[in-house]
Amino acid sequence: MSDTRGTRTALALKNVTLELGGQRILDDLSMDFWEGHIHAVIGPNGAGKSTMANVIMGLEGYTDFEGDVLFEGRSIRGLPVHERARSGITLAWQEPARFEGLPVRAFVRAAARDKSDTRVREVLDQVGLDPATYIDRAVDKTLSGGERKRIELASILAMEPKVVLMDEPDSGIDVEALERIFQALRLFKENNATVIAITHSLAVLRQTEHAFLLCCGRLVSKGSIDKIASYFEGKCGPCDEPAVEKIVEEVGNV
Repeated sequence: MSDTRGTRTALALKNVTLELGGQRILDDLSMDFWEGHIHAVIGPNGAGKSTMANVIMGLEGYTDFEGDVLFEGRSIRGLPVHERARSGITLAWQEPARFEGLPVRAFVRAAARDKSDTRVREVLDQVGLDPATYIDRAVDKTLSGGERKRIELASILAMEPKVVLMDEPDSGIDVEALERIFQALRLFKENNATVIAITHSLAVLRQTEHAFLLCCGRLVSKGSIDKIASYFEGKCGPCDEPAVEKIVEEVGNV
């Protein structure tokens, strides 16, 4: 599936509406994510950004929605999480999980295309972790948040996915780890993967190529990084109905 300029759409949301607990979290949301591009999704707390990612991934509690999600032009509505992952969609969590007793080697190998030790060591090195030091460590509480985030990123590099959803990739990490994440973004792009970075950070936004601005579950604006970056100059507080009109006025409509 391509747009009018010939850019191939890897993933698309079509008129997605989701209600949770009697509240509308996503409201007739339509978005096209271009293949091989690094996209940012920004907006105030409560805008629906993480919910959007959960819907795309098909997580429990996020499957009863109106509209559709298309991957490579085909509907994946009703497709279980493991099938979405197998087809090439993956999600990097804001807070990576711990696995007591599971070695880093086994964690990275689990979904890797190439399960060799050579590949495991290569991706650890790419995220700035010394393979000799980390390959036999457990993915547990002895690791810092930044270390776990980089190990998760190494495992995603080893997966060679087609679409990477990254929820707050800069959350709880140091400057060095952030630079390694930026390097990983470039590696994903070199492999023609589509990256969707959910972020509150202008620094992360500046590493992307195209951005979407959400508020109250709606798409308020989209376009160049310079255009969407103006949101950070006068952003509102927690999302509410008047906030939508305020952001439209500040940034410009879709």
